[in-house]
Amino acid sequence: MDETFEHILPHVLTPHKYDRPILEPTYRDGDFDSHLVDCPFVFKHGDRYLMIYIGWDGKVYRTGLASSGDLLHWNRERMILDVGPEGNFDAHSAGLSWVLRDNDLQGPGELVRHNGRFLGSFLGFAEEGYEAGPGRIGLVFSDDLRHWERTKDPILRPEDGGQWEHGGLYKSCLVEHDHTFYLFYNAKDKNKTHGRWYEQTGVALSSDLEHWERYEDNPVLVHGPRGALDESFASEPCVMRMGDVWVMFYFGVDEAGRARDLVAFSDDLLHWQKHPDPVVDIGPAGTFDSIHAHKPSVIMKDGVLYHFYCSVGPRNGQEGKPWPYNEHRTIAVATSRPL
Repeated sequence: MDETFEHILPHVLTPHKYDRPILEPTYRDGDFDSHLVDCPFVFKHGDRYLMIYIGWDGKVYRTGLASSGDLLHWNRERMILDVGPEGNFDAHSAGLSWVLRDNDLQGPGELVRHNGRFLGSFLGFAEEGYEAGPGRIGLVFSDDLRHWERTKDPILRPEDGGQWEHGGLYKSCLVEHDHTFYLFYNAKDKNKTHGRWYEQTGVALSSDLEHWERYEDNPVLVHGPRGALDESFASEPCVMRMGDVWVMFYFGVDEAGRARDLVAFSDDLLHWQKHPDPVVDIGPAGTFDSIHAHKPSVIMKDGVLYHFYCSVGPRNGQEGKPWPYNEHRTIAVATSRPL
């Protein structure tokens, strides 16, 4: 890694894990988050902290909201984004992944309004099943964070991009800098029903939120070489700024299929240098994050960096059953200092 970024690295490491998940599926029939919870996005709003997250009920995934006063103890509030009407690109899944916020990693983590409203990006799937068919990305707008209006059509479609993204789009991260919107997103090169696939991260730019141009040198974050922790995936970007340096938290998948959160650095949002070691690693065998520790969301509180992630471990007594019944997919947090 370039010496330009070495001074930032100690400030983004979060080796201290809270000893249990902070949000879990309900396992209650009829709840939108009965089977799993996933993809946290945490921010400060007024005197509370809020978490937008995705829940799956065995048929579709939708978006929910939870709240906390201390970032460790969370209360479910409600589902805030349902699937769209039949025939829409989000008819069978709607996952709100990012809301425009202050870019400063060391700031309070509050949202930023655009034209008086909250602005977010979300992922939709048109086919029935878990992430079935190619995912597409749209925009959503809200006045109160609980009721959202969405674009009828996606702003990014995999068929309009390069071969590396033809299999479908995934989570996005929306950043505004110097009057330009940067939409980071990861994508796969082929449909997952056709065998092994690779995921990488690209970016599209816009000045008006309507016309988007993919960066000509996409993907900006490629999967790593054989043996690397991101050998097959370099996915789910979470882009923040620390001083003059941009920081991208992302997750990688290794040869064994294990996912960990990693980090990369940039001085222009387009050219990124990776750090080879994880910022959040998987836990010991049998623990709540022994399978995956991935999908980052970060926020600073009282000088401590909180790194939220999707934690996946075995579901006790369910070994041998089909996915997702054999795993416990939850949300956990690691910090820069012991709590």
